[in-house]
Amino acid sequence: MAAETSKAKIIVRPGPHLDKVEILSFLIEPFEDVFAVIPVVNGTRLPEIALAFERDQRFEPAGGYGGLIPQWLKYGPLNKYFLGQFEPDEYFAKMGRIYLLGCGECGDVGCWPLTARVITSPATVIWDSFEQPFRRERDYSRFGPFVFEAGQYREAVTVLWTDVSARMVEDADAER
Repeated sequence: MAAETSKAKIIVRPGPHLDKVEILSFLIEPFEDVFAVIPVVNGTRLPEIALAFERDQRFEPAGGYGGLIPQWLKYGPLNKYFLGQFEPDEYFAKMGRIYLLGCGECGDVGCWPLTARVITSPATVIWDSFEQPFRRERDYSRFGPFVFEAGQYREAVTVLWTDVSARMVEDADAER
């Protein structure tokens, strides 16, 4: 099955309050018998952006990231997940960050994740404070931040959630 681009592709027009904004979209790709959600920034898949940064920093190993598998972890509604909207006692609220990528080989975020903090304001959504939790000595302070215009970011993650929800219903119906 070929990779499909979600309808969540957006174009950001910088406002006077933003020096630089990013363009966000998502790919939904088959992974084993499920699918993976891969963030795309300015037309480039986030795993490739992370790989290039890690190679430049001479991190070993570099890269190895893949998408998130919604069927394998309870992310909740992805439109809320990617905005960092959690109840105070939820796992991700306690973690203070979200998984943006999982392992490119096995798909598990417990194996080889890339995490980031999500900061939301009325004008922007920002991914910063990136971390590879199994390599805490790595310095990601020069990776990002990625700044998105809030309205269009919300639109992108809402469309993503609609696409993912429909696929999960289709998968559940096919199993019956």
